[in-house]
Amino acid sequence: MTRQGAAEIGRHLGQPLGDGPDLPRRERERTDYDADDMEQRISLVTVGVADLARARRFYEALGWDGAQQPDQEVCFFQAGGMVFGLWTALGGHGATGIELAHNVRSPKEVDVLLADAEQAGGSVARPAKRMEWGGYSGAFADLDGNVWEVAHNPDWTIADDGTVHL
Repeated sequence: MTRQGAAEIGRHLGQPLGDGPDLPRRERERTDYDADDMEQRISLVTVGVADLARARRFYEALGWDGAQQPDQEVCFFQAGGMVFGLWTALGGHGATGIELAHNVRSPKEVDVLLADAEQAGGSVARPAKRMEWGGYSGAFADLDGNVWEVAHNPDWTIADDGTVHL
């Protein structure tokens, strides 16, 4: 974000964002998409569950339908323009009960976003790697330890407005 852009946001928020030291500039060029920063959206919210079948039945009893369950550890529900997941292995992957996700349009974007998070003061919770399900994924923790997965899933569609569809 440029100093001018920060000042403009600051005017809208009533805060002098552009009056401090120069904001960090992106050294890397992103060729796979037009944005200069992480898109302001959440693609997926995943909660850890002890018993996947029981948790799925609970949400289905509330009227949720169309669950996609690729294996015995995880299932996904389309929830408007984002996805809600139930995952038995969540705690073993760095999150303590809930994990946010930001899906991107290419594997390269995963690497760029993890580097951006680290440069901003966060930490890489899981280095990016090819996943057995066919995608590419890693995760970062923000300054308070909240974990964000950053993933490219070739089987999910990300619309121009950022909505994610199974």
